[in-house]
Amino acid sequence: MHLFMTLALLAATPEAVVLKPVANMYAQPAEDAEVVSQAIYGTNIGVLETRPGWLRVRTPDDYSGWMPAGDLQRGAGYAISGRVARVESLFANIYHEANVTKRRPLVTVPFETRLEVVAEPDQDSHWLVVRLPDDRSGWLQRGDISFDSQPLSVAAAIELGRRFLGLPYTWGGTSSFGYDCSGFTQMLCRRRGALIPRDADVQAAWPGVVPVKREELKPGDLLFFGSGADHITHTGMYIGEGKFINATTWTRPVVQICDLGEPHWTRLLVACRRLK
Repeated sequence: MHLFMTLALLAATPEAVVLKPVANMYAQPAEDAEVVSQAIYGTNIGVLETRPGWLRVRTPDDYSGWMPAGDLQRGAGYAISGRVARVESLFANIYHEANVTKRRPLVTVPFETRLEVVAEPDQDSHWLVVRLPDDRSGWLQRGDISFDSQPLSVAAAIELGRRFLGLPYTWGGTSSFGYDCSGFTQMLCRRRGALIPRDADVQAAWPGVVPVKREELKPGDLLFFGSGADHITHTGMYIGEGKFINATTWTRPVVQICDLGEPHWTRLLVACRRLK
């Protein structure tokens, strides 16, 4: 089974589908509560609990939190069978018709959004017709998507990571609208075929990784930072030559490449891991 089909099915009985381009998950059922994670457009999620105007949900990466009920549509799963495309552009506009100038987009969706393709009018055309989670039809430019779900090599994953340089750091972020450190590392590992946990400290303790010494680091290894091995608060991916890529607020709140030799990072590095 392909990786992204596996992701779609991880919530064994999807009970709701995300309708916002990026939907926040909160620690409590209130929009002034801490954002703990996010789910992107079309994601199938499980519903754990309901309160007036709110649903406590579980996402395919086994993370739970509260979402406004209006951000979701209850019902059957989306894009779990048939012809499914995945957005490969950092953002993709979906239009009312096969024209970018006549009307504003129906919706702008982030990288990795999965969409049901219902028509390909001409194999040489630049456009596809997709069915959206709310059952509307939209037109998507073929250059924004891919049908290939094969895992990436380490080199390809690092090259992918460079595409996000300069995108904003967002606490709780898991999309190209803004990543946090563990959301960004999780995405890079997911594209390599490894479904690692959501939070940095849990990633470091995950049984799918093994410890590695700093002097033995190879590109693709995961780095973990904090005040101690029992208090990990940050993560990134090593890319070679003493550098690593990460979403961080250090010096600039963006996805950036940092130098492991800088005193700030040397002081905070507490663990290195390699995917099994």
